[in-house]
Amino acid sequence: MKNTPLAEMSTEELIKNKKTIGTATAALAGLLLSLFILSLYKWMTKGFTSLVLVPLALLPIVFVNLKKIKEIQRELQMRGKDVTK
Repeated sequence: MKNTPLAEMSTEELIKNKKTIGTATAALAGLLLSLFILSLYKWMTKGFTSLVLVPLALLPIVFVNLKKIKEIQRELQMRGKDVTK
């Protein structure tokens, strides 16, 4: 994906990117939560493994994506489009 500034993107592109990033972020967060729960279970039953650290190491990706969604939402609001989905 090109790193085009938000101000140069069309409204349709912003809405599409917001939906795509939102879906990917939700899926990633769900998978990280599942992985964290499973790794905690494994830690409790068999001892510590480095698998516990993987979801924690990947968690910043979720925060970066959430920040990008907020930036897109702000740009859409500046253009007068209220897309809350």
